[in-house]
Amino acid sequence: MLPQNLDAAQVRVLGSLVEKELSTPDHYPLSLNALISACNQSSNREPVTALDESAVSGAVAALRRLSLVRSFPASGERVPKYRHLLATTDELSRAELAVLCVLMLRGPQTVAEVRSRAARLMPGDEIDGLAAALEGLIARDPAAVIRLPRRPGQKEARYAHLLAGDVVHEEEDAVVPAPVAYTDRIAALEQVALELRSEMTDLRAQFEAFRKQFE
Repeated sequence: MLPQNLDAAQVRVLGSLVEKELSTPDHYPLSLNALISACNQSSNREPVTALDESAVSGAVAALRRLSLVRSFPASGERVPKYRHLLATTDELSRAELAVLCVLMLRGPQTVAEVRSRAARLMPGDEIDGLAAALEGLIARDPAAVIRLPRRPGQKEARYAHLLAGDVVHEEEDAVVPAPVAYTDRIAALEQVALELRSEMTDLRAQFEAFRKQFE
């Protein structure tokens, strides 16, 4: 059964391992240093993180206790390397792994975003199976992915993984910011304009009085 209580660092570690297995199999499994770099890379990540060795090591240890990650000594090397066990833990297909991967690494996304971002992790002739994989992850018991309520002004629904438990809906993003700041600025500008108009009136009056002295 897939986990439902991972923290943010564990999700990032697991997602990074899945990504590297699917995208660069020749450089997989990963050493700890390579895994830290994968977690903190700036491309294909949302948000970008700065996890240190302690955070990544702690996440790896927790995932090993959950039988989601395994470490083993690489041939001819002293440094252990790490691989995920998601596929064997819950018999996930490559398409399902790719979908979960992009959701773990990029957060909630529309189906079009999931398909376009997961496509690079799939052989060219298997891309069409990504939408079906997304629906399959939703239909699992328990569900691994959820369709989020569409927010005001949003044309497409977004999807999120449930490996860290229930998703907190970002309602604040859906609220259109009240134009308080703009209203205040306009009011301030109007006040300045009134003061300038009053000063101009006073200056005109003073000028007229000064001019009449020479008539």
